[in-house]
Amino acid sequence: MKKVLIVGAGLAGSYMAYAMGKKGYEVSVMEKRPDPRKTNYGSGRSINLVVSHRGWTAFAYAGIEEAIREIVVPAYGRQIHDLEGNETFFQYNIEGKAIHSISRSELNKTLVELAEALPNVTVTFDAFCEHVDFTTGTAHFSVSGEKIRMQADLIVGADGAGSSVRGAMMKQPRFNYSQDFIDSGYKEVHIPAAEDGTPQLNIDALHIWPRREFMLMGLANTDNGFTGTVFAPFGGEYGLDHLPTGKDGMRYFEKYFKDAIPLIPDLEEQWENNPTSALACIRCNPYHWAGNTMLIGDAAHATVPFYGEGMNGSLEDVRVFLELLDEHGDSDMNAVLDRYTELRVPAGNALVDLSLRNFIEMRDLVADPSFQLRKRIEQKVQKNHPEKWTPLYTQVKFTNIPYHEAKAEGERHDRIMEQILAMENIQERWDSDEVEKEVLRLLEEMV
Repeated sequence: MKKVLIVGAGLAGSYMAYAMGKKGYEVSVMEKRPDPRKTNYGSGRSINLVVSHRGWTAFAYAGIEEAIREIVVPAYGRQIHDLEGNETFFQYNIEGKAIHSISRSELNKTLVELAEALPNVTVTFDAFCEHVDFTTGTAHFSVSGEKIRMQADLIVGADGAGSSVRGAMMKQPRFNYSQDFIDSGYKEVHIPAAEDGTPQLNIDALHIWPRREFMLMGLANTDNGFTGTVFAPFGGEYGLDHLPTGKDGMRYFEKYFKDAIPLIPDLEEQWENNPTSALACIRCNPYHWAGNTMLIGDAAHATVPFYGEGMNGSLEDVRVFLELLDEHGDSDMNAVLDRYTELRVPAGNALVDLSLRNFIEMRDLVADPSFQLRKRIEQKVQKNHPEKWTPLYTQVKFTNIPYHEAKAEGERHDRIMEQILAMENIQERWDSDEVEKEVLRLLEEMV
């Protein structure tokens, strides 16, 4: 058996440990944080995750889909809350398919337990990676004050946005890296179930309170509560930097999210005690080095959470790599890793771009009448011509089309719909055959 060393036991790392262990590799996982089953290190800053088709494909590949389905809650569309408290539901797609909300901590615990149950997988916590030597395929760790040196045939950097493995790569010539913080951050507020245990909001929806430059979002949990997250700029009168106290948070909600206040009985306490966190995008190239080291997940392409695809893209990294192993074997790891980088770098870059784009859509556009009209036109065209028109959201969430290909098709749709929405009297005749024919004509024209 060949030895695999995975640095990081987060979602991507623990999933890869299980999948590689099932293939017979001897897998060691080293995680700098404490055991997630014994401490809640993500409290107050978790941001619920969404499992899309890509995530389910990865779970199915590893044979653990059913285990994960036990801890998810489906969402079939967006429930939009306006300033007056009115609500509007928009289905995600015409087939009625759902995305699935999942607690990061619950998923992490489940994946770690699955990995540790395999006899050829070991997981060590409180183990900080200090150095990686690519020439010898070794990594150096500090574990409870003790220095440990480990050698492996493959070292995997699954250690997140602050990756130590990537840090070692960044010291090498011709390794490209960039990090950009966006001007918005986030703060979590928990919306509990009602006293009788029932959900206070529509459990079948992702809830959004869009307010142009900022928003509140709510995703369901298995206990019928919701994890709410405020995404907002740091600066300005109602910027997160200027709302430090619970009373500041209440004043903010009274102005912009009044209908949410009754849902959160301890709003002031949560607002004051839960941390305010920053959001960054990371890009790098390549995703491997020296034929013995690779990056997956946030270590390779950390993104903002507005498409809910960070986890799915990370799991897809692992699945694509494992499928390359299935196809080519591990006798020439250089060739496998070269191909991995070739496939995943454009996908990772596109995922970052798509996530930033969806922030604008969720924050600014979902309540805009022109945007809603565009969605109605798109749904009609898709219903009548599914082989010709697949909306960007459907491509990202409900297929395995590479992110960069979905992005390119989405940009083509943007150009088409810009012309359609500029048509005379489009508000009155959007449902006409004439408009549908024009969409199809432009599809043929804008190849």
